[in-house]
Amino acid sequence: MSRPGRWRSRTGGLPAGFGTIWTAVAVDLVGWGIVLPILPIYAKRFHTSSFEAALLVAAFSAASFVFSPLWGRVSDRFGRRPVLLVSLAGTAVGSLLTGVAGGFALLMVGRIVDGASGASVSVAQAAAADLSRPQDRARLFGLLGAAFGVGFVAGPALGALAALSGPRLPFYLAAGIAAANTIVAAKRLPETHPRSGRVPDPDTGSQVPAGRRDAWLGGRVADIAPLLAVAFAAVVAFSGFEATFALFGQRRLGFGIAGAAGVFTAVGAAVVTVQVGVVAPVVRRLGERLTLLVGLAANAGGLALLGASHSWAAAAPALLALTVGQGLVQTTMATLLVGRAGPAARGRALGAQQSASGLARIAGPAAGGALLGSHASGWPYAAGAALTALAAAGSALLLRGNPEDPA
Repeated sequence: MSRPGRWRSRTGGLPAGFGTIWTAVAVDLVGWGIVLPILPIYAKRFHTSSFEAALLVAAFSAASFVFSPLWGRVSDRFGRRPVLLVSLAGTAVGSLLTGVAGGFALLMVGRIVDGASGASVSVAQAAAADLSRPQDRARLFGLLGAAFGVGFVAGPALGALAALSGPRLPFYLAAGIAAANTIVAAKRLPETHPRSGRVPDPDTGSQVPAGRRDAWLGGRVADIAPLLAVAFAAVVAFSGFEATFALFGQRRLGFGIAGAAGVFTAVGAAVVTVQVGVVAPVVRRLGERLTLLVGLAANAGGLALLGASHSWAAAAPALLALTVGQGLVQTTMATLLVGRAGPAARGRALGAQQSASGLARIAGPAAGGALLGSHASGWPYAAGAALTALAAAGSALLLRGNPEDPA
């Protein structure tokens, strides 16, 4: 479907308004990156137990799990812009409450507020899908994926510098950044989805009320729910790797703290590079379905090889395969979901994916830690490889003979 006036050029230009959306998400994730690494240490000031400190992180994930699908539905009904503004403002309020907290109870409230308002990524993806043509989605979603890299690199660095001037300052800094981001977005953020009026039904081509068509009925559930299951399995496997690699590297490969941190920095930077520069050309050549399968296969192979590694020389190609695979999977999973949900329910589909990913990021580290044991076995990665291979097989069956959605 053509969207006259939304593209600046026909030769790779970005749609008007996309830069503001990207900046809003990147700045939001910088604020999140400031808070997350130092939160458990900050909580110790209030004599919290290790269990209570872990609860603070879990509360954020749990709130995001519950509210992400709801925000997606609201964005389908009332527009992307108001939901993004609420998300940005919620980050400011949650960070401020954490900074002024005098005890565990207010810390918990701050984390719940921040988690409940954390819909910026999925709603921004829906906005990008609203702006783009189907053949351009992979590129725009890859660029949005780069916002994660900005948050993970710039956020912790800013947080560490701010902490030198006092333990509460990083949270005030995060709140200030989010508040300024909200003000700028309120002035510049475009609305990409009609809050009233009609959008095309991808099944019939007829016009239906915006935000009122239920994506989970009318035959769409057969396409979307299995993809969400694949997304859940892939994130369980990869988050299990993220949670256990520092200990595995220390005990099995001889890494120190600096070595493990360096590996994670390199992996994060490489994933962003793949999303920005590799995904779009691969999708143009192979299509979304085959690109997803290639990414899942690379993840499965990388995890299997990592589990059998006893040296850096063996671990390096495993990490390379994981990096490329994760970059391909993250982007194409989202583009496949929005294609099958249709324009009236993109927010719901992407919100459900974010919710499934949040749940997976609880299950993956828990399972990975249990399987790692005290001797740094390769079982977390062997199990992750098996789970990812199963997800790839399921994807092949699910997507076989299913035409690319032109919505």
